[in-house]
Amino acid sequence: MDMHTVVVGTSGTTAEDVVAVARHDARVELSAAAVDALAAARLIVDALAAKPEPVYGVSTGFGALASRHISTELRAQLQRNIVRSHAAGMGPRVEREVVRALMFLRLKTVASGHTGVRPEVAQTMADVLNAGITPVVHEYGSLGCSGDLAPLSHCALTLMGEGDAEGPDGTVRPAGELLAAHGITPVELREKEGLALLNGTDGMLGMLVMALADLKNLYTSADITAALSLEALLGTDKVLAPELHAIRPHPGQGVSAANMLRVLAGSGLTGHHQDDAPRVQDAYSVRCAPQVNGAGRDTLDHAAVVAGRELASSVDNPVVLPDGRVESNGNFHGAPVAYVLDFLAIAAADLGSICERRTDRLLDKNRSHGLPPFLADDAGVDSGLMIAQYTQAALVSEMKRLAVPASADSIPSSAMQEDHVSMGWSAARKLRTAVDNLTRIVAVELYAATRAVELRAAEGLVPAPASQAAVAALRSAGAEGPGPDRFLAPDLAAADAFVREGLLVAAVESVTGPLA
Repeated sequence: MDMHTVVVGTSGTTAEDVVAVARHDARVELSAAAVDALAAARLIVDALAAKPEPVYGVSTGFGALASRHISTELRAQLQRNIVRSHAAGMGPRVEREVVRALMFLRLKTVASGHTGVRPEVAQTMADVLNAGITPVVHEYGSLGCSGDLAPLSHCALTLMGEGDAEGPDGTVRPAGELLAAHGITPVELREKEGLALLNGTDGMLGMLVMALADLKNLYTSADITAALSLEALLGTDKVLAPELHAIRPHPGQGVSAANMLRVLAGSGLTGHHQDDAPRVQDAYSVRCAPQVNGAGRDTLDHAAVVAGRELASSVDNPVVLPDGRVESNGNFHGAPVAYVLDFLAIAAADLGSICERRTDRLLDKNRSHGLPPFLADDAGVDSGLMIAQYTQAALVSEMKRLAVPASADSIPSSAMQEDHVSMGWSAARKLRTAVDNLTRIVAVELYAATRAVELRAAEGLVPAPASQAAVAALRSAGAEGPGPDRFLAPDLAAADAFVREGLLVAAVESVTGPLA
């Protein structure tokens, strides 16, 4: 377990802290300033609760039922009821890291002092995270508008000692038993607290932050595999010259071209075709790799800006303002996050598509400039990587379906009170699948390109030192090199893990130094 401690203050959090808590079980502590802000905001809520005038979320019902004034003796029941009734998710369980991100980001907003939640509730949220208790959250239940309601409700239910949760040992048990086993007292919610625990974009934001971390690795990995494919196809690296990219100054394009050029430094394969089979230009999938990879990088940068703004936000309704007012608002709408989740799925689909086109070119004897059909040992007897490309093509086709934007959809709810929703949770869920699939697609290109580079080396052509490092590391990771047909799935799984865990980037950087 990572013993790094994340201190939650009043001004938001960072992407690095989200990943540390969600994926590496970093401990969470509330700052003294956060505790003070929580207490001050709670005094305001308590004062409003004592007044006869109705205040939304404090002394009224919710959503379409906001017109009913709730008497003092029923308000604790009201807060319990909203959690119980909204914990209505269905379908498969959501991944542990997503639930931890969801809980941590809700705690981040609670700690801002704009929600009116008592300090002891926030501390219980931190205690549950630190105990490694993970509420059971289901796939379906969020429309991404008034917060990720059902997912957050299942988390709030655990704070109350109700519902099911997973313990640190991976066993699902009643939440009350897990809290008791870790010495955590269930919370008894008071005015506004149930609503404040449910009303945020925390699920979609957590998934965005983790997708950005994964995609950063994948875009660098794709620069490397594109360079390996260019090398294996005896392409020219002249198209990567900085002066060519300076006259079309998209930042990501220049970065990708520079990465590829560094990977190819010292190669004895690039441009070799000019000696025996002149080509005026390489195919688009080779020549335009920096333009496609770079556009994706720029999309990542935009999405990171949006994520940073949301990480600094306090998303709740109503909110406690510094001047003591408690005001309703629409900040819970997930559109800003939903849009960039969809943008990333589109960029990922296109990156997967161009990777597959290079793989297909490596396998086609009519376009591979002298490589054996399907990179087979004895073509006809051996099928080589024929079906590896089928698998990659199937993944690409799925990526295209996942690129259809969820945020273009809206379905009204709550008796037409919530008549326009973001579908941001759905955008995040499909992006997670897209990121998984893109990893596999990049891994197949890597597997094909390294085999092709090795076949060129057997002909006496010397690959770039960085390429040699990538090949050697991949082989050490269990993905074997050229030879007769064998059970291929384990090799592809090894290549997948090699890319997913950042080992490809690390192997190449051992020669090139840090890549962007």
